[in-house]
Amino acid sequence: MIMNILAVGCGGFLGAVGRYLLGLIPVSETFVFPIKTLAINLIGCVAIGLIAVFASKHSDWNPQLVLFLKVGVCGGFTTFSSFALESADLMRGNHTLFAFIYVCLSVVIGVGTIFFIENLNSV
Repeated sequence: MIMNILAVGCGGFLGAVGRYLLGLIPVSETFVFPIKTLAINLIGCVAIGLIAVFASKHSDWNPQLVLFLKVGVCGGFTTFSSFALESADLMRGNHTLFAFIYVCLSVVIGVGTIFFIENLNSV
């Protein structure tokens, strides 16, 4: 149990630091659409989808490695709470159309990406 906790914690540290570093990429301050968070969430969806596929194909993978990667790294890297906050901020700022586009792109492309990657397994 303690090793699982350590695996998740170490992975979470790496994921959170990676998310922070990508968040430092400069984007025009006048650009209202939260493109960095969208990109981070979509990258996280690709990563967790690939990890899930590889883990299902390789049952010999250490379960703690899977926890480290999926729950730790991807959980620390993706930013759903930031996504929710930024969506609400866009709506509060009377940018309802941008909020709608942001939510739709994040959900449809994110879920679609995982579905697509997981279905590559059957090809």
